[in-house]
Amino acid sequence: MADSLVIVESPAKAKTIGKYLGSKYIVKASMGHIRDLPKSQFGVEIENGYQPKYITIRGKGNVLKDLKETSKKVKKVYLAADPDREGEAIAWHLASYLELDENEPCRVVFNEITKQAVTEAFKSPRRINMDLVNAQQARRVLDRLVGYKISPLLWKKVKKGLSAGRVQSVALRLIIDRENEIRNFVPQEYWTITARLAAGDAKFEAKFYALDGEKKELASQADVDEVLARMGDAPFVVADVREKERLRHPAPPFTTSTLQQEAARKLNFRAARTMQIAQQLYEGVDLGREGSVGLITYMRTDSTRVSPVAQEEARAYILQKFGAPYVPDGPRAYLNKNANAQDAHEGIRPTSVMREPESVKPYLSRDQYRLYKLIWERFVASQMASAVLDTMTVDIAAGPATFRAVGTKVRFPGFMKVYVEGTDDNTAEEDRLLPPLQQRQTVKAEAVEPKQHFTQPPPRYTEARLVRTLEELGIGRPSTYAPTLETIQKRNYVTIKDKKLVPTELGELVNDLLSKFFPEILDVEFTAHMESDLDEVEEGKLDWVRVVDDFYKSFEKRLAVAEGEMREVELPEELSDETCDKCGRPMAYKTGRFGRFLACTGFPECRNTKPVVKSTGASCPACGEGQILERRSKKGRLFFGCSRYPACDFVLWDRPVPNPCPKCGGLMVEKRGRGRLQWSCTACSHQQAAPREEAVE
Repeated sequence: MADSLVIVESPAKAKTIGKYLGSKYIVKASMGHIRDLPKSQFGVEIENGYQPKYITIRGKGNVLKDLKETSKKVKKVYLAADPDREGEAIAWHLASYLELDENEPCRVVFNEITKQAVTEAFKSPRRINMDLVNAQQARRVLDRLVGYKISPLLWKKVKKGLSAGRVQSVALRLIIDRENEIRNFVPQEYWTITARLAAGDAKFEAKFYALDGEKKELASQADVDEVLARMGDAPFVVADVREKERLRHPAPPFTTSTLQQEAARKLNFRAARTMQIAQQLYEGVDLGREGSVGLITYMRTDSTRVSPVAQEEARAYILQKFGAPYVPDGPRAYLNKNANAQDAHEGIRPTSVMREPESVKPYLSRDQYRLYKLIWERFVASQMASAVLDTMTVDIAAGPATFRAVGTKVRFPGFMKVYVEGTDDNTAEEDRLLPPLQQRQTVKAEAVEPKQHFTQPPPRYTEARLVRTLEELGIGRPSTYAPTLETIQKRNYVTIKDKKLVPTELGELVNDLLSKFFPEILDVEFTAHMESDLDEVEEGKLDWVRVVDDFYKSFEKRLAVAEGEMREVELPEELSDETCDKCGRPMAYKTGRFGRFLACTGFPECRNTKPVVKSTGASCPACGEGQILERRSKKGRLFFGCSRYPACDFVLWDRPVPNPCPKCGGLMVEKRGRGRLQWSCTACSHQQAAPREEAVE
């Protein structure tokens, strides 16, 4: 007979933990939070010290009844929700509902769901940490104050269904500020001169660098003409050769932010998708005979710290797998670059390095495998020796002009044998070899090519870039990035075009209104300072009620002004070129749960709707007659299908490209591998690098 009840959030976690604890423990899931603020009313008693009015969440009746009945049959109840503010709050609400003694050590936390971590945690349960609970309450009340006070104002003045939030409003402002930078950008002309050179049979390139020994920028064709005139027919002679060794160090283990960024670059995952899969890997996956196993450590963290046990296991694995040269002299430790980082948890790593991705692949879904492999490789690489690169810089004189060529060669790959961090523009460090060159050696100039360029505006934010920026600015916390991005898209404040976040007319309108009447809500420094205050509440240094009160005093005054002065705004209907095939009226663009669609302007008399059709430019390989169109599934997932559906039911998930395969003429699709975009043929094995956009200067 079991004498203890353990409550966790999810059935998957319950299954994994139950396996480790044995028959003396009953492990049940609360299915997340059991109490929250009511949706139908404000739910915060401002005059009573901002006390929240919690109610049990609708639909949790059977779960709560079962937990209550089971708790009365056992001697001890343990609360093992996730090890963060939300988890602590879940435990506190459960303790209150089950009427547990608040002085009783009932809280159990672990950073990874392994047998050792779980059994160790149950040896030393603690009391519920009210500082953590109060930090969560403060955030929840602040978000309710902002959301439930500003949102009705936006409904009244603009349209129903809009919302404002502390973090989402700052994220929206960053996207719009970037869009304004792009609109106001004035391109600047500049030129390059590239010399295509040969030393014997070896060919290489050098770029113009200096004139008369001083570095010179080429701002116009006149500058180019001057250089070319002064060079005349002068021979190209090697003036200086510099060779040196350079170390390249591995990236640290993942934090929540860096995991979301890298999964976006390498796997093309949205932030929410990354967190959903990471949660599955953390809570446990059934590995056949081994049973349910947690494969990674807790995935909501902004720390890069790693336990000594994990470091030693990694070092032993690297020694056995790659040999002594790949093991650094001592375990690698990483300092957090983010000054606001919390160090409560380790960085994200596999629970055991010995559990190689290929060994668990048969038990994982495709996306689970890909994300686990990314986390495993990043961690193993983080504990490996640095790569050794040989760099060669050659200055070549052509009269008074100096051209420079740079070559790089990987002498020792080190960590690069396992993993290389991706970049936002999909560039990667490659061998750029130069031939052996010596001073005073003359090389042959096969061509000298001047080229005009224009500076490019800053790039729009991708989800990965925005997450990185929010983290750098101290806005939000690991748990907030993915929901923030989802919210601003659901509200139609931004759309995604070519994987970039683009503000809508509605988003810009809401941002303008909030900027005018609630500048603090959109102020980056103010919001970052608020995050810092919440951290101090968590550390027991600040009273949560005081933090909320300091905010609300000025916010209340702003609210009163906005109520009286904010004008009502009529959003213009965005008409399309299409007419309704039922009544002949024009059709307008609307936004629903799964993005934009066309609706008849005769609504409600005519309720005809159509999907917004976007062609990829590729022909259907199945029927040869239709075009492949961009479509969305009922759950909103993007896929690609033939325009002749249902006559032709050809579909695929990867984005097609218009260019046919140069080898077999088959359909080419976009694939991302090793941090860069590739085109891959669906009919044969041909692959090629996708053409790069001109680099942003």
